Amino acid sequence: MNHRAIGAIFNFEINRARRTIGQSIISPVLSTILYFIVFGAAIGGRIDAIEGVSYGAFIVPGLIMQTVLAQSISLASFAIYFPRFSGTIYELLSAPVSFAEVVTGYVGAAAVKALTIGLIILATSFFFVPIEILHPFWMLAFLFLTCITFCLLGFIIGIWADGFEQLQMIPLLVITPLSFLGGSFYSIKMLPEFWQNVSLLNPVVYLVSAFRWSFYGTADVAVGISLAVILAFLCISLAVIAWIFKTGYRLRN
Repeated sequence: MNHRAIGAIFNFEINRARRTIGQSIISPVLSTILYFIVFGAAIGGRIDAIEGVSYGAFIVPGLIMQTVLAQSISLASFAIYFPRFSGTIYELLSAPVSFAEVVTGYVGAAAVKALTIGLIILATSFFFVPIEILHPFWMLAFLFLTCITFCLLGFIIGIWADGFEQLQMIPLLVITPLSFLGGSFYSIKMLPEFWQNVSLLNPVVYLVSAFRWSFYGTADVAVGISLAVILAFLCISLAVIAWIFKTGYRLRN
């Protein structure tokens, strides 16, 4: 394993985030704070507690997960797409660096940035609503797994995209609707049975459910099932990336 190559890619991406800290960190955090103000304060006071948790506190895990999903995909997809767009990707492909080292550098940097955003939002939420974290280890574990998994998905999107429009297509048309329908602002147990079953087809439901369980001990789906779904999605993403580098899809032409 070429640790110097991984470190070079990782440090380059982290330094780029520092130069654009307003866009990379501050903007998504402020957007999430607006959700706290609107849903937690303005609307939350008119909604009864859900499973013994006030509505303002109940939506915190969902808001964090929603932001982390979007940022993980955005950060990782742009990180690999821009070298393709500028042509510098060929210098990387001709260097004595394996695909595992390239993925580790780019995905690792994007995951660290997404994880940082999630933790900042979590710390900020304490100023708005009372929060209790029953399982802090599992909270960090689920947050870390989510960052890694969706950064891998973002890496795939960044290689697949032919332009900035395609780069935004899947996050806007697929991930955003799935996030809003994934139980971020409600429990799927509140839905009719038919729509509960339909919701189980949404992978975001398992992410939000497991993450919320780490806070309050309540979940829409068994935690073991949620963990299995996350790990399965992680393995599928790794397999797709391995295939991309093996075949040179969208990289050699």
